[in-house]
Amino acid sequence: MTESVEIALQKRLAEFVVPQTNRSLGAGGTELRVDMGEAAARVTITCGFPLDRSRDRLLVEVSEWLKPLELDLPVEIDLSGQVQSHAVQPGVKALPNIRNIIAIASGKGGVGKSTVTANVALALAQEGAQVGILDADIYGPSQPRILSLTGQRPETVGDNTMRPLLAYGVSVMSIGFLVEERQALAWRGPMVTSALNQMLAQTDWGELDYLFVDMPPGTGDIQLTLAQSVPVSGAVIVTTPQDIALSDARKGVELFRKVSLPVLGIVENMAVHVCGECGHEESIFGSEGGARLANEYDVPLLGSLPLQRDVREHSDAGTPVVVADAEGAAAKAFRETALRIGGELAATGRGYSHLFPDVAVEGTS
Repeated sequence: MTESVEIALQKRLAEFVVPQTNRSLGAGGTELRVDMGEAAARVTITCGFPLDRSRDRLLVEVSEWLKPLELDLPVEIDLSGQVQSHAVQPGVKALPNIRNIIAIASGKGGVGKSTVTANVALALAQEGAQVGILDADIYGPSQPRILSLTGQRPETVGDNTMRPLLAYGVSVMSIGFLVEERQALAWRGPMVTSALNQMLAQTDWGELDYLFVDMPPGTGDIQLTLAQSVPVSGAVIVTTPQDIALSDARKGVELFRKVSLPVLGIVENMAVHVCGECGHEESIFGSEGGARLANEYDVPLLGSLPLQRDVREHSDAGTPVVVADAEGAAAKAFRETALRIGGELAATGRGYSHLFPDVAVEGTS
């Protein structure tokens, strides 16, 4: 009897599709174990993404999924999340205290990439992850204003190390903290890439599960530096549904693929506008453009985010919508997108280079 119950449980659980990974339990991004006892069956599920806020909902979904079995033996479910380090591009060594670096990129400006970065990072922090944001848009840093950090300066630790600023539990570093807000940086490529490397290497990030890099638009010096020397676990492409944005987004996908940096998926921003007065929905920038791009490159559509006035207003006010209106529809969409990003990363290859010591071989005379 016990053996037949175990087989039934294993089979049924293997058919449950985890929303955050779009894969079945145990197939990628999650680990599954069934232990049979005399009084109860114990199911242990470990997800490769944080779940502090979303655990109860997922637990209910799994429990409901098992109900058709009508087992005589009670089932105890232990559900938890644990973020692991994942592989980076070939030839680049992972940073010891940062488990995963995720680039948030776009082919063109104006698609809301910085707003997406801030809200996704904050959503994962609300799920219990240790999260940081590196604002790599040297010419137009947006994170200081979005996160209400304008005018603040990072504290110096030691000779050449800075301590990042904190916003709603997220560690943040930006060139906007080091120059005046209205100051235009007339820097050539080498100075820009040097600034990026210094902000990454000379910031005391502490222990992070995720460091999101808010990229500048395009496929220039910053993108090449990131792809060649920064240990990135994956990239996310942000676009709007319109054809012009999609055309430029393709270039971003092509660049990351050319340098063997995995693209985790596409985020479609400003997908549908919902009228605040009557509730009428309208696809101002076109429809399903993000889905078409995702299908074209065989990557997942990680989220379709609304075009809402309060998202813009909260960003301008320095209180991103996942903080200011945590239970609203827009915040829910950002949280689902954040967990899907975490789930897709969890389903990629694990990275182990951080576990091995540096070995130096010196010649002897």
